[in-house]
Amino acid sequence: MSRRWAVLVALFALMYAGAAIAAQDATDSATPRSTPDGSVPQTSQKANAPADGSTAANPAAAENSNPNQPQIIVNPPAPAPVEWGWRQQVTWGATIVLAVLGYVGIMLALRTLKSIDRHLESGGAVTKVAMDTANAALALAQAIASSERPWIVVTIEPFLTMENSFKVMASNRGRSPARIVSSVDQVRITVDETNLPKAPEFENVAPGDEPEPIVLLPGEATGIWALNREDLGTICKSPEVLKKVERWQETLFLFGRIQYMELSAVGENQMHETFWCCRYIHGEKSSALVMAGPPAYNRHS
Repeated sequence: MSRRWAVLVALFALMYAGAAIAAQDATDSATPRSTPDGSVPQTSQKANAPADGSTAANPAAAENSNPNQPQIIVNPPAPAPVEWGWRQQVTWGATIVLAVLGYVGIMLALRTLKSIDRHLESGGAVTKVAMDTANAALALAQAIASSERPWIVVTIEPFLTMENSFKVMASNRGRSPARIVSSVDQVRITVDETNLPKAPEFENVAPGDEPEPIVLLPGEATGIWALNREDLGTICKSPEVLKKVERWQETLFLFGRIQYMELSAVGENQMHETFWCCRYIHGEKSSALVMAGPPAYNRHS
């Protein structure tokens, strides 16, 4: 509202200034102009003097010709103000009409700009809602696809027929079949898990030593590693290292990686990996094998 009142006052001021300028022009047209030296033309009684310059025929002129006698100069009265004619009235009326039309046009332009601004804001809100809906639908589709894909999980189970013997099992906990493409493992003896490399490191497998692909249906499992207490000496490779493991001065870690694919998927997203890691605990009469290691050694993709 303050902007509208300001525009209205400015328009009326322009109209008033135009009317004042028109009145001033009319007054100036009726006022006699001054001479080049700045004086106004004056009438004098010298107009009745003869052309030959003599003063005999007119005694009064002779008396007025005396330079010592004061002369009487009559100035014309000020002209009366001229009233507006029909041209000035039409000009003034047209100015008022143009001012009103300009004010109405400005108000309509402001209203149009506000309407465009509201439409832009509503369009941005609709676009944001559509993007959020699309992201939610994509997340839901990915969640459904992830719930239907195979998931290979590694667990440790003891042998029922052999004491102090353990097996590392890979089982399919998903809802679709999985095909195990490759499986590698590694043994490392170190003080604790903080001394392990930041990322698992595996030796290269010869082309002929790669295992045959295995297909696991949902709920099925297969063994990928077996450890017996009696095999500890062969794994440690020296009596000194074996004594350190038995005295808990050093720790034996077993870790590996399983690569598998979805049978129903197509493209690069069908390949997945499972990393696993476990630690051997030696006892006087019995031993144990438990899951352990940093997060980089126990992750899924």
